[in-house]
Amino acid sequence: MSVLVAERTVAVNLDQLLWQAWKSMDVPEGFRAEIIEGMITLSPTGGNRHFTVNRRLGRALYDYLSGSGYGPAQDGNIVAGLKVFIPDVFVAPDDTDEIEHPEGVGLLASGVPLVVETVSPGAEARKRDHVLKRRAYAAAGIPVYVIIDDHDDGGAVTVLTEPDPKRREYASSTRVPYGKEAVIPEGPAKGFVIGPEITGERRG
Repeated sequence: MSVLVAERTVAVNLDQLLWQAWKSMDVPEGFRAEIIEGMITLSPTGGNRHFTVNRRLGRALYDYLSGSGYGPAQDGNIVAGLKVFIPDVFVAPDDTDEIEHPEGVGLLASGVPLVVETVSPGAEARKRDHVLKRRAYAAAGIPVYVIIDDHDDGGAVTVLTEPDPKRREYASSTRVPYGKEAVIPEGPAKGFVIGPEITGERRG
């Protein structure tokens, strides 16, 4: 067995072990468990500001997508292979039967056109959303990834599109400061605006 094949076998076995461990976890209340880059990560649910932004966003998306066959959801499992992500907000078809994971543990990433993360305070939270999840969502081929970040120089919305799964990167990135309007450029939510009504004005 070549070294390369051996390394791939070890990686596959680790992924399977993580998957089985994740499925059997009893996650503490107030936390969520994800599988990102070869690790099970536990992160706390956000505070009031985090909740408020996500609630505003969810309501606005619900109105915008009404009658389109798509709608917003929050804190659900998105599965790509043996990886699991829990976006703060995401858009999915109203009828999810065709994209339900075979084991019933969430929705397949291939059927999710947009995910949103609202960044919590702290360096680890910023790294998770700006680096780890950026790579993970690109690798999963999710077409639009939006980052709402109070802590980005007074607040900014970053819209990432054109995922390259092999490079685990988005080819296009647009950063819009709070107080201005960030527009979703494609997918079911094309034309949807994330502006001060959702984020508030610049902070700090």
